[in-house]
Amino acid sequence: MYQRQSSAVGGRRPHNHAEFPTTPKVPQPRDEIFHGAHPQHPISHTQLQNLFTCAACKEYGAGERFACTDCNFQLHDFCALAPPALKRHPIHPFHNIIYFPKPVKGGILKSRCEICAKPTKGCIFKCTVCSFQMHPCCAMLSTQIKISVHPHTLKLLPMSGLSSNGDPAGFVCRECKRRRSGRVYRCTVCDYHLHAVCAKNMVNGLHANGIKGMDKPSMLGTAAKLASQVVIVFLGSLIEGLGESVGQVLIQSTATRGS
Repeated sequence: MYQRQSSAVGGRRPHNHAEFPTTPKVPQPRDEIFHGAHPQHPISHTQLQNLFTCAACKEYGAGERFACTDCNFQLHDFCALAPPALKRHPIHPFHNIIYFPKPVKGGILKSRCEICAKPTKGCIFKCTVCSFQMHPCCAMLSTQIKISVHPHTLKLLPMSGLSSNGDPAGFVCRECKRRRSGRVYRCTVCDYHLHAVCAKNMVNGLHANGIKGMDKPSMLGTAAKLASQVVIVFLGSLIEGLGESVGQVLIQSTATRGS
């Protein structure tokens, strides 16, 4: 096992090496592999500029990937080569985190990644001791990173240094220029800040291939949320009204019997 406290992000690693900050065994370079999620065909390492959705983690990617030449099955290289477990990951060094091919349900609330705060819809790395979990793409990040668009090392801020919406006071992300939830990196030399979700776009190939805005909330999604809130309010009022009507009927019935 090797361990690395500072990982290079944006300038991708050598061909076919999914180098997590801590990895039990580095996979040997191979151009073609069989994957448990797609046993019917082999998948080949390739480099394409178009956007795709990883069949394992259900998140976007571009550039480097493993793809099936017989169907549309595609995986991030780091999802295809993900180890069964990560030991002493710099972001969560207290316990081992285990690879789960499917998301672990978190009850009524949506299960979310502890790093980027986005929902977990596919495979994840999850701690079996506590509730910590993260996307494989976020597991490629570390407590300190170097990115191609900034000359200095960036350090991951502790959760205690963030506000309720995830951003430190006076903070402006130099990539997305907006406020959002999730962890934040800060430059160790200057006032440069970067959302972890923006840093992961330098891992999954979106940034390198000029793809932006894929994680912005859509108008349709916003409209759906508003519509659901209206329905909930309407149902609440309806139930409340029915309750009052039933109460009035009972009062009238009692009064009639008493007279």
